[in-house]
Amino acid sequence: MEFLSTFYNLIPITAVQGLLYALVAVGVMIPFRILNIPDMTAEGTFPLGGCAVAALITAGLHPVTSTLLAVGAGFLAGMCTALIHLKFRVHSLLAGILTLTMLWSVNLRIMGKPNTPLFGLPNLFDWMHPAILGSLDLQIGLLAALLAVILLALWWGLQTDVGLALRGVGANPQLAPALAVHSTAYIVVGLGLANAITAASGALLAQSQGYADVGMGFGMLVNGLASLIIGEALLGRGSLLRQLAAAVVGSVVYYQISSLALSLGLAPSDLKLITGLFVLAAIGWPILRGRKSPGLVAG
Repeated sequence: MEFLSTFYNLIPITAVQGLLYALVAVGVMIPFRILNIPDMTAEGTFPLGGCAVAALITAGLHPVTSTLLAVGAGFLAGMCTALIHLKFRVHSLLAGILTLTMLWSVNLRIMGKPNTPLFGLPNLFDWMHPAILGSLDLQIGLLAALLAVILLALWWGLQTDVGLALRGVGANPQLAPALAVHSTAYIVVGLGLANAITAASGALLAQSQGYADVGMGFGMLVNGLASLIIGEALLGRGSLLRQLAAAVVGSVVYYQISSLALSLGLAPSDLKLITGLFVLAAIGWPILRGRKSPGLVAG
């Protein structure tokens, strides 16, 4: 049938999308699952990464330097959310909303305009090899390798003394001070790390598609949550490695499902509605059945 042919042709394209946005799912997973702190800053740090890297590359900086600085900007934004939450005793969701609202103006100030094209300018992919952006297979291989490195680094880091302390803060924030764990420092670093990863996704996307836009982060949080829910349904979260891998697997599957929906004739403008309803159903269904909810809005 025609829709199957359309879906088949879209598989490699949405695979690249799923791998690019998997970093957002990982960035969303860290505060929601590791720290048990709901955070909306991803909606602001995703475009921050893209806008920062576009402005820096346009200014003549090397793509590698530009990407690292964009990631650093995401880290600082996450730290700001954590400090607003901790020092001003503002709920983490409101703190994230305040940060992402301010980042809208910051992103406009960084670029000086709503969007910045990068066509014809050097980027990270061309620096690695000029053939990458012309081949979906090479992009899939590169992004899969990058994600594997990031997941292994997180898996290793979260099993060190520092990582165990970070997980302890999320598991039992009341007990952490009794164990001489400085909760404030770990929360600041944890949210900084999560939003650095999210900003990296925005920086990579901007260089991949050839432009950055201040509105490119709209809906990223819900997409990340949907990816996380799907991944956890497929892999579970009985171990740290499963929890980390769930974000990536879920992102790839989520974008393939979106591709299938488009192939069946669903309008692209309907995807946000469907995604929101899916997340709502995933959160509400266990409650309606009298079981414990996934805890996505706890904390």
